[in-house]
Amino acid sequence: IVYSGAVDFRADTVTLPNGRKATRAFMSHPGAVAVLPVLDDGRIVFVRQYRYPVAEATLEIPAGKLNSISDKPLGRVKAELMEETGYTAACIKPLISFWPTTAFSNEVLHIYTASGLRGGVQQNLDEDEFVNVEIMTFDKAWGLLKKGVIRDAKTIIALQAWKIKLMENK
Repeated sequence: IVYSGAVDFRADTVTLPNGRKATRAFMSHPGAVAVLPVLDDGRIVFVRQYRYPVAEATLEIPAGKLNSISDKPLGRVKAELMEETGYTAACIKPLISFWPTTAFSNEVLHIYTASGLRGGVQQNLDEDEFVNVEIMTFDKAWGLLKKGVIRDAKTIIALQAWKIKLMENK
């Protein structure tokens, strides 16, 4: 372990198929969850927040890191939805799970859909979080994705997976 904090950075010595030794550096991550919250009228609830590494405010679906490898994704996704948007959901279903960056991390990101949304709960943000809720139609969000306005990977994947699901249900 080279660094330990919210995530760990490791530099492991491995044996390659040819028998030689090499170093593999990667981020050890407990995993994360995200949710595509869909209102009864089909509009989607997004959040906009400033992301320091890219130096801009991004439009994303609500998401959060698991606290540990043993943390349950479903419980975390319910908490993130309420904390970031002020909504609760009657129904939460898995949409897709994927590895965002297999070249340098073991993170698994679990995306869910949420329906039967009820507002009225106050956002419960961390003291260093500043999140604005934005609600829009799927078509508007898809247009923003195509224009390159939505650039967050989990949000792009969620919208694509949702579009496929909608097409399959026709």
